[in-house]
Amino acid sequence: MGKKTLKSFDLVLLTLVVVVSLFGLIMVYNASVVEADALFADKYYFLKQQALWLVIGLASLVAAAYFPLSWVKKISPILLLVTLLSLVLVLIPGLGTEALGARRWLALGDFRLQPTELAKLSLLVYLAAWWERPRPFWQFLVILALFFGLIMLQPDLGTALVVLAAAFLLFYIAGGQLKWLVTLGFLGTAAGLGLIYSSHYRQERLMTFLNPLRDPLGSSYHIRQALIAIGSGGFWGLGLGESRQKYQYLPQVTTDSIFAIVAEEAGFIGASLLILVLLLIIWRGLKIARLAPDRFTSLLAAGMTSWIGIQIFVNLAAMLALVPLTGVPLPFISYGGSSLIVTLTAVGLLLNISRFRVNPKKRS
Repeated sequence: MGKKTLKSFDLVLLTLVVVVSLFGLIMVYNASVVEADALFADKYYFLKQQALWLVIGLASLVAAAYFPLSWVKKISPILLLVTLLSLVLVLIPGLGTEALGARRWLALGDFRLQPTELAKLSLLVYLAAWWERPRPFWQFLVILALFFGLIMLQPDLGTALVVLAAAFLLFYIAGGQLKWLVTLGFLGTAAGLGLIYSSHYRQERLMTFLNPLRDPLGSSYHIRQALIAIGSGGFWGLGLGESRQKYQYLPQVTTDSIFAIVAEEAGFIGASLLILVLLLIIWRGLKIARLAPDRFTSLLAAGMTSWIGIQIFVNLAAMLALVPLTGVPLPFISYGGSSLIVTLTAVGLLLNISRFRVNPKKRS
């Protein structure tokens, strides 16, 4: 590694991620027990699935933590092309699986891969390698538009916005000029508003956000039930396993809405502790980016951390009615194999980079 100093992994980050993932496993069981018994006559169904994905995710974390970073850079174009191909394949009837009006999954035997989760990782890895030297702004726009367009064809506005925000932030960190960042902001806002007003479903979500009291049994039902769950928890919570909203009142109880169950069962104290742990994970990721030995690894760590941080913010803000509902899972906590495995892989890359951190006083 030349002047790079080989050190141990960031054990604080590793500990935080393992602890919060295990807590997520507990909460998936707590939230899913009623639904699992009703759908599969097995109250442990979601727990067993999530446990399997957690094992695979931790194995992927270990592999990413030891994978040569120079190889990560070399294979980034291949990873990008594979992801683009999967985003196209998911749109083909017979290959892509449709649910709730969206075509977002590729069926691989008993496992369903969500290519948009892989897109978050592959795009940011590619951009970190791509921005090792200055690039024309229009080329970045072309790459971003390609990903955004394919994700919106599914459609998945929440994930598309997370991808856009993480790419915008990485562009700024890489030294992008402020005038281009402002341009991106205007373009992104215009595109978002256009997509909202082109879909009655998205218009309803926006109107519900602006007025949560409208249509309590229709468009505002989901967010009202989430707020009821959060408010019911009070300061100390109802106790683990004691949620009332999981009795098929709260939609998407194991995925997008799981934080509401955390707040209901663990209360303000438990929810605050979870947020604190998630903030500590972001802090460790930013520290790794700051102490990374070169531009590529610094941008890679910043990209992984930005994506995870933005997704955490969007999910929590949606559950607290601070932004419209977006359908974005909470990293490490929500049920779902693709999200958990890919996010743990990103953490593995952060741990890999942390082995070669340098003393900031000695950096040139």
